[in-house]
Amino acid sequence: MPTKPAAFKAMRQGGKRADRNNKVKSDVAALIRKARLAVAAKDAAKAQDWLKQAIKKIDKAAQKGVLKKNNAARKKSRLARAVNGLLKK
Repeated sequence: MPTKPAAFKAMRQGGKRADRNNKVKSDVAALIRKARLAVAAKDAAKAQDWLKQAIKKIDKAAQKGVLKKNNAARKKSRLARAVNGLLKK
């Protein structure tokens, strides 16, 4: 445990940030999961809706620094490719 007040404060802040970042990552994962389930169920309308929401959330997470830029781009690309593959069929 830290002994100085500033170190305690830094520890508190780090914990809060970690909780906030984990919530954002969890939300992103949930939206991606829902989109992939819609693709698996061959429900194009729902898949497109979930894709749109997931892309928005991923972009916001990357903007805030929760996800790295290339990680966000990769997630969006893979998800879009899955949904577009469903639409072509």
